[in-house]
Amino acid sequence: MLINLLPDFFAVLQSTDPAAAYLRYFETHRPLLEAYWHNYVIEPSGPHFQEVVRDTVRADRGDLRAMLERTDVVALARETEEQCRLLFEVDSNIDVVLMVGVGAANAGEMVVGGRGIAFVCLEHFTSVANPTTRGLGLDPELIPMWLAHEIAHCVRYTSPGSRSDMRQFVAEAGDYYSYWETGRGATLREHLVNEGLAVQASKRFSPGHAPWEYFGYARKQYARIRELEAVLSRAVADDLDRAGLGLRLRYLSGGMSDESRTVQRYILPERAGYFLGARMVEEAIAERGLPWALRAGALEISSLSDSAARTA
Repeated sequence: MLINLLPDFFAVLQSTDPAAAYLRYFETHRPLLEAYWHNYVIEPSGPHFQEVVRDTVRADRGDLRAMLERTDVVALARETEEQCRLLFEVDSNIDVVLMVGVGAANAGEMVVGGRGIAFVCLEHFTSVANPTTRGLGLDPELIPMWLAHEIAHCVRYTSPGSRSDMRQFVAEAGDYYSYWETGRGATLREHLVNEGLAVQASKRFSPGHAPWEYFGYARKQYARIRELEAVLSRAVADDLDRAGLGLRLRYLSGGMSDESRTVQRYILPERAGYFLGARMVEEAIAERGLPWALRAGALEISSLSDSAARTA
């Protein structure tokens, strides 16, 4: 189901007291927005929360309004939702959410009450970098590709046929996805496979983009990671079956220090795990197909890759 929060957000900006109106907007959509803040921003309470809210409602939205005048984002989202339903053989409840965020993730996945949620924060897709919104200046034509990436995650987390550890963690948490708790509990192998599958799903859904765009990399970063592929593969091997939030952050998060990304005297490029994961799942998708791979356990996928390597 498509959920469009844009009208409600713009009503907040038009209020005589936008900060107070944002808090009412938050309460109206609390299950969704609380999960967004908890997983991708900060805890939605206290002085820092209030400060971010004030900055959000004061930001210049001229670039966003201009983009929305020339781009039918609702039609893009509806078409993406339908095509992903067929390509991924979706068999669970997944909502697609159009929203304006607070400059955190450009897109993301959540599960609330057993429903998958794939959201996109449109302040990042205006083609113009905006320091007042922290908007990245991505082209709006990338919206379907990013939504497909997040919908693929939701399939893995919510499909009745999913055998992934992520599905188990979500179920044990009361059908709720927490980036932080799954980061602590799931193995690095599961995290890399999880992101690799989403990258490959977005490639199959929306072919033809520059290869680095599927990973959220800059061109030079993509080239550097490709150069280091053999080194990175050796470096990650000892960590694959370990769990810990630090491992998830080291391989899959931006903004980490060089020290925290140092493995065997090598400084890992930021978010290198997306590339490693995409390579890890290639054989499984080629042999069993994308819908099967999205639901497979990480060890099932690794065993297919190992078999292919032995016969190569």
